Amino acid sequence: MIEKRHTAIIIDDMKLARATLRLEISDTLPGIQIIGEADGVVQGIKLAKDTKPDIVFLDIEMQDGDGFDVLDILTDLNSKVIFVTASNEYAIKAFQYAAVDYIMKPVDPDLLRKAVEKVIKQGKTQKEQILLVKEQMKGDNKPSTKLALHTSDKIQIVDFSEIIRLEAMGNYTTFYLQDVSKVLVTRTLKEYDRLLSPSGFLRVHQSHLINLEHVAAYVKSDGGYISMKDNSHVPVSVRKKPKVTEILSSL
Repeated sequence: MIEKRHTAIIIDDMKLARATLRLEISDTLPGIQIIGEADGVVQGIKLAKDTKPDIVFLDIEMQDGDGFDVLDILTDLNSKVIFVTASNEYAIKAFQYAAVDYIMKPVDPDLLRKAVEKVIKQGKTQKEQILLVKEQMKGDNKPSTKLALHTSDKIQIVDFSEIIRLEAMGNYTTFYLQDVSKVLVTRTLKEYDRLLSPSGFLRVHQSHLINLEHVAAYVKSDGGYISMKDNSHVPVSVRKKPKVTEILSSL
């Protein structure tokens, strides 16, 4: 539930898309006041500067440029950004790595409400996350090597190489990093498995995901476990043993 009113603008080059989103916001989020709309990058930048909105609903693919051209001014204004996209899979992957909020077209009212409530509750700048999204989107489709970790008091950007392993804690995930620090994040291990598995991470147990770069040994006795370079031991489930053995043997 949004307790106070927040201002918002919509930047999208499709008139019907703007009208549809405006209607959904009006029906779903009475605490959000739409104070302006823009049909492209140039007009969007001017509108954002003039109105300084709390929230910007930003399409990422427009005829006169893409939404990322607007991001510099938005981070300077401390406006919160919710990206709007149709089917750009590469952009969606970038949003997930950076832990920024996005909604898909056509807009789902429930997901819209959750995205808005989340950015309002976050109560902090998205600057580091936005920079991470921009970096990834300008990387010529090269796989990302960085991840944004939301904690209760900060957003920490880590390189994949710094991550030794991840452990599930219910709906939370604990990251064990190379500097011996631990970071508790409010996302499930399943989500991180999907994001990190293509980049050298391996799910060895329902509750454990490891970085293969930090594996020291696979000990087959005592039920089977992975010895990591930080001297931690990670159990291997019976179901995962054949795959773990195959992958580690190929390294």
